[in-house]
Amino acid sequence: MPYTPVDLHAHTTFSDGALTVAQLVDTVRARGVRPSVADHVSGDIRGALHSAADVERYLDTLDQYDVLRGGEFCWHCDVWREIPDALARRFTHRLGSLHAVWLPDGDLLHAFSSPWPAGLDPQVYMDVHVENLERFAAEMPVDLISHPTLLPMALRKIPLEELWTEPREERAVAALAAAGIGFEISNRYRPHERFVRRAIDRGLRISLGSDGHNAQQVGDVAWPLALARRLGVPDDELYDPLVHGSRLSN
Repeated sequence: MPYTPVDLHAHTTFSDGALTVAQLVDTVRARGVRPSVADHVSGDIRGALHSAADVERYLDTLDQYDVLRGGEFCWHCDVWREIPDALARRFTHRLGSLHAVWLPDGDLLHAFSSPWPAGLDPQVYMDVHVENLERFAAEMPVDLISHPTLLPMALRKIPLEELWTEPREERAVAALAAAGIGFEISNRYRPHERFVRRAIDRGLRISLGSDGHNAQQVGDVAWPLALARRLGVPDDELYDPLVHGSRLSN
């Protein structure tokens, strides 16, 4: 039977997406991809699911569709700590994101909205970023890290390989491996091949994610799937919550 990839990271009108759940399901299936919904659960994103009550209503709605039930949680925001275990177990999979990073002075540097702090060297920032990732991996009960190479906007013209040096990559994959957290190949924030290869070599489970927010984006996992295959990941080893389970269900 031909392999059907699964998009484990896509958004609807429950957070900052343009499609309803029904529209997302139809659009993704039309691409020959299995759908999931993974809306933002955060107090720091406009329109996101801000509370356990919001999450319960969201999951109640997803239960009405043939769709995997994901959620994307911000590491820096405490909403993920407030979700009761019984409610958390209703997710088929949970994603964690470094949408903001705690700096040594206690300030938050947001990936999308913060001005770059005067005098902060990008290489110094990267060490802080990896320290946050290590804390994220040790503390956050998620199955996957979303868009692992996402960095603040001020750094996005610098080649990823210059910021994600090999020692930093090694620290990151070691922390994720110790926690049992998988590595998303994001179609929106595409990682460099060396980092993905390192994650594979360390034995991290690899997932595919469009990070889609509209009809043109959701279900588009062709590039992530091609990269995973080129690096030797068998299709049946790509993360599928229905096959490989979730950390919260173990």
